[in-house]
Amino acid sequence: MIQRTLLVLFSGLLILFFYFSMHSFAGAETATVGKKKESSVKASRQTCASCHADFKSMLPTAHPPVKGSSIIACVPCHKYSKNENQKSNTFSAKLHRAHTNANTSVDCVVCHSWKPGSRFSVPGSSKSLGVLSADDMKLEQSIFASWSGGPYLDSIHGKANVVCLQCHGGVIPQPDTTVENGVCLECHGTLEGLAKKTEPKDFADRNPHKSHLGDINCVVCHKGHTASTVICLDCHKKFNMKIKGEAASEQNR
Repeated sequence: MIQRTLLVLFSGLLILFFYFSMHSFAGAETATVGKKKESSVKASRQTCASCHADFKSMLPTAHPPVKGSSIIACVPCHKYSKNENQKSNTFSAKLHRAHTNANTSVDCVVCHSWKPGSRFSVPGSSKSLGVLSADDMKLEQSIFASWSGGPYLDSIHGKANVVCLQCHGGVIPQPDTTVENGVCLECHGTLEGLAKKTEPKDFADRNPHKSHLGDINCVVCHKGHTASTVICLDCHKKFNMKIKGEAASEQNR
């Protein structure tokens, strides 16, 4: 009788042991998952100080004091507006060049708010920069890498502190969109003025900006994200004409 009672008691204790052991294990697993979720949230809300220990030293000498060390602290002063007088955006250009080149390639969501297929923007700004799918985001990252240090015309604009939105109407463009002549001429002057600048000394009729074909869209020759080409050379093989953003000539230097 005593042995039976002890056996029942021992069995009960054993069951309780396994119950609390499994409960503790489940609690530990939940805590681990919770930590992973928390770290994922923090990763998408990093501040400049997360990478730059001395954040204040990153600012220009005469820069006024900044409260906070995230992109949200910059937005109230560094607002983007597309107008004829704003031909460059030093703040945006320098920030993107430093973080999107081949040596750094910082994830866009460190500074931007984004969900695949949803609004892409800067936290603290009411302006939407467009809607990006996951594939669109990959494309944007490759374009910015080219803009930051590639051989094409996009990089030439990048070095002049011209950012994408200044050519593409204030929002992220779709892959099949192009830039109209009027946008180019806002910065580069009139077609007549360009023709005067590029008039050859020896052969005045060999002027790429005063063609016998009439007015041509700038993007026919001047490509933003691929190699630029002079279409005159398709027929006039012996003409000596150069164009900025020729990938072959840039890469062979």
